[in-house]
Amino acid sequence: MIAVDIAANIALIRQQIASACINCGRRPEDVRLVAVSKKKPATDIEAAIAAGQTLFGESYVQECVAKIDTVESAAEWHFIGGLQSNKVKYLAGKVAMIHSVDRLSLAKEIDRQWRKLNSGVDILIQVNLGEEETKSGTTADELLALVSKVARLEYLRIRGLMTLPPWHEDPEAVRPYFRQLKELAEQVQALGLPNVNMAELSMGMSHDFAAAIEEGATMVRIGTAIFGAR
Repeated sequence: MIAVDIAANIALIRQQIASACINCGRRPEDVRLVAVSKKKPATDIEAAIAAGQTLFGESYVQECVAKIDTVESAAEWHFIGGLQSNKVKYLAGKVAMIHSVDRLSLAKEIDRQWRKLNSGVDILIQVNLGEEETKSGTTADELLALVSKVARLEYLRIRGLMTLPPWHEDPEAVRPYFRQLKELAEQVQALGLPNVNMAELSMGMSHDFAAAIEEGATMVRIGTAIFGAR
């Protein structure tokens, strides 16, 4: 097996993020790299932290909690995977943001668990733009109604939207989904709801993040290009 140079990979991706930003007139510092570390050992995360990466995304609750408890270096943890309501309690107080809120029942449980801590948590609403049965997310048609209901929950702060579009080898084929998410965020912002600020768009992965940045991504979720194949 070929050794993965995590530090070199992170440096290259940061250069590519900066280039994509400059190409579309954005500031590189306005796009954050979420290192997707699922199924990778804590030692890989420590190597990434040593290379200057501090924001990590995990997709499985048990694995996420174990890594948060194991990794000694300071890091910011986001939960980015599909989330069952009965698992929310394990994340309470441990993650800074949940990217995958897609239904009111889940939002209510997150609110309930953080209420116990008397602390709020940032969330993103996940939108399934391709309406794929295998993926989580509310639909574009149901988004505004869902946001209006979730906004009433005291301990949640809606900070934007997330999408995982249909996979396609050609980034140009998924660009319309990134553009649509940006347009939906503008519609949500126009509602002027309390606790709602569409500051974040979590979209774009290892093979298509440049297109996502050009369409307004503020967070790109990259795993394979950093840590190698799972």
